[in-house]
Amino acid sequence: MPHEDVPPPARPGRDAYFDNAKYLTIVLVVCGHAWEPLTYGSRTVTAAYLTVYAFHMPAFALISGYFSRSFDMAPGRLRRLLTGVVVPYLVFETAYTLFYRWAQDDPGYPLSLLDPWYVMWFLVALFVWRMTTPVWLALRHPVPVALGLAVLAAVSPELGGDLALQRVLGFMPFFVVGLTLRPEHFERVRSRRTRLLALPVGAGALAVAYWVAPWFDAGWLYHRGSVTGQGAPAWAGLLTTPALFALALLLTACFLAWVPRRHRWFTTLGAGTMYGYLLHGFLIKSSRFWNWYDRPWLHTPLGELAVTAAAVTVMTLLCTSPVRAVFRYVVEPRMDWAFARRPRSGARAPEAH
Repeated sequence: MPHEDVPPPARPGRDAYFDNAKYLTIVLVVCGHAWEPLTYGSRTVTAAYLTVYAFHMPAFALISGYFSRSFDMAPGRLRRLLTGVVVPYLVFETAYTLFYRWAQDDPGYPLSLLDPWYVMWFLVALFVWRMTTPVWLALRHPVPVALGLAVLAAVSPELGGDLALQRVLGFMPFFVVGLTLRPEHFERVRSRRTRLLALPVGAGALAVAYWVAPWFDAGWLYHRGSVTGQGAPAWAGLLTTPALFALALLLTACFLAWVPRRHRWFTTLGAGTMYGYLLHGFLIKSSRFWNWYDRPWLHTPLGELAVTAAAVTVMTLLCTSPVRAVFRYVVEPRMDWAFARRPRSGARAPEAH
């Protein structure tokens, strides 16, 4: 999961289950990005793509919300928000813009911190969600309020694209759901009965995705703009937004039901998902800029499997300790020099004159 705040005080140390969930979720993200060029010629890949996109970003947001329950504007947490979200956003938004200028030979391509490029929208969303966390925790019924804002965004074509506000509001309900969850909720999801029920639900979702693949527009799942951008009347957002919200929650529960509880070979990689998220965009965009998918064999079943394996391998490598060691200074900088020193406990405050 890209970035986490102070973990909830459920268990001491890191929880293998959540590290597994973070790693598996980030793998689904890169697979979705890698599959996108293959969807134009393969109904099977399109079905897998639609199924993954129906829940992988909601799961992302939900887990982020769960790990943000402790956010209370305390100085230490604000520092982590600035160094772990704001600074990486500034660095990588600039880096992606420079990369685009070089790759596309377009030196005039504008740098706009108000218009997140590609994957950077999630850091904007995470900042907004975290900053509003105390408000959500103060409300009696935060999820309906957040869903109402998502509906408002879906029916408002004039909202615009600044700061990816459509996406921020569109995925906000899942973050708020995460804020309301407790460890016992995950225990219920991981029960044997739920795991068995998840199998036919997941299979049914994949079958429906295969059925609708020839005509369904995946843009409905991106929340990039209002429903009018999908050719639907604005009032349709009153129905589609709650429906997609319910579908995403159902599939997220199915996914979480099958996340391994115990330590696996990939568990430690869950701590490095922010690195994989920020870095993989350069490879994905390179594949588009230099037409890596023009090779016909990639559009065969064997080629599609090869693309999937490559995506999983690349994301796994990007989450490893050596990569984290190299990029820690821009992804998780300490920046003690930038913050005022807090008085030590018991220190005497200066007297007023």
